[in-house]
Amino acid sequence: MDFRYILLMRHEILLLVVALIILMVDLFTSGEKKTYLIKFSLVLFALSMLIGFLPVKPGVLFGGAFQGNALTDLFKDILNMAVLIVFLQSDGYLKKAENAEKIGEFFVLIILTLLGMDFMVSSGDFLTFFVGLETASIPIAGLVAFDRYKSRSAEAGVKLILLSAISSGVLLFGISLIYGATGSIYFSDVAKNITASPLIILGFIFFVSGMGFKISLVPFHLWTADVYEGAPMNVTAYLSVVSKGAAAFILTIILYKVFKNVTELWETALYALAVLTMTVGNLFALRQDNIKRFMAFSSIAQAGFILVGIMGTGSLGMTSVVYFILIYVFTNLGAFGVASAISNASGVETISGYNGLYSTNPKLSLVMMLALFSLAGIPPIAGFFGKFFLFTSAGSKGYFILILIAVLNATVSLYYYLMVVKAMFINKNNHPIPYFRSSNFMRLSLLLCVVGMFFIGFAGDIFEYIMSVSHLLF
Repeated sequence: MDFRYILLMRHEILLLVVALIILMVDLFTSGEKKTYLIKFSLVLFALSMLIGFLPVKPGVLFGGAFQGNALTDLFKDILNMAVLIVFLQSDGYLKKAENAEKIGEFFVLIILTLLGMDFMVSSGDFLTFFVGLETASIPIAGLVAFDRYKSRSAEAGVKLILLSAISSGVLLFGISLIYGATGSIYFSDVAKNITASPLIILGFIFFVSGMGFKISLVPFHLWTADVYEGAPMNVTAYLSVVSKGAAAFILTIILYKVFKNVTELWETALYALAVLTMTVGNLFALRQDNIKRFMAFSSIAQAGFILVGIMGTGSLGMTSVVYFILIYVFTNLGAFGVASAISNASGVETISGYNGLYSTNPKLSLVMMLALFSLAGIPPIAGFFGKFFLFTSAGSKGYFILILIAVLNATVSLYYYLMVVKAMFINKNNHPIPYFRSSNFMRLSLLLCVVGMFFIGFAGDIFEYIMSVSHLLF
């Protein structure tokens, strides 16, 4: 193994080194100096992210258990950008007195769960995939329960770890059935030997059920709103964007590479899941006032749209999914960033509490409006282009009824997104949230999100590049 092969794991090695350095610095830092750890961690992580952009030739490690190529590297870079924005948005939360002693823990936990996601993205067999998945899942429970003195946060952490354990067991049982039917855990070997036998069908059902929990697909979504509500706002943003995005990406890879010979098996299942997920997510979002629960059901509906894109199969399906997740990163983190800034400054976490926000905080209101319009798919913001290519992907395979259902659901989502806009710009409030100035890090993160929401939609080269690297898998 020469240095070139080590570079294939540069994302994972860098994350591990960064986590260890932050942990060591945290051990020898105390008192007021703890706050300096925020800037130190941000700079260190930003450097590792920039190094991750360096191009490396594709290859495999450990007998094919770890695979590195332009597509996996691209997605890891997307996850790194998302985590950097989450870190920027966490500045105000971490500077609170009750969190001063936990700054190092916060950064280390998020970096370790990102490390697991990177291994999951590059997995070439089911064992590496599962180890990466669990490495990512366990620290997330600690992040959800980060506000350990708040009963709702502790409850959310316990709920997540218990339900995650059950879903992992279901997922692992499905993998064991697939292994028993094909005699291998390697993706390439399973793809050669897979058939639509009863054992494979049963294994696939358990596998999709386990992954459905990770992505919050209906009917495996019941944990989502409670956990999102109990977790700190920035952790909720991380769950909604980074965790869900990584799980959706690896599910797409496995469906296209491992189950490519039984496409008719999983297309039927995904068709039903897409319709259920979009519809249930949208209908429940209509009834929410808590902004976290509102965004939870919104993210469930967005997961349904991702399934619509997966139905396209082939390079167009993969490209549309990756492109949508890239847009979703900036869009959703833009909305969560505004909600986090408001929560840190005033403690308000309800939509009704946003009444009259534009009169006191017009810039934040505009950013939130742009993010919600992008989530709804209103042109010319990037979210429109993301949904357009998802629908184009499904249309390439003739799923026009599914596209019609998706368009109807997009119309419903427009209504409840506009409810938030109405609260900020139209509803009267004698005592609106007072004017406040966000931290410089928060302002930078929101600027990045706004630029991303506009730039990605109009930069056609981005979609073409994703298409070129996705084509290498087929």
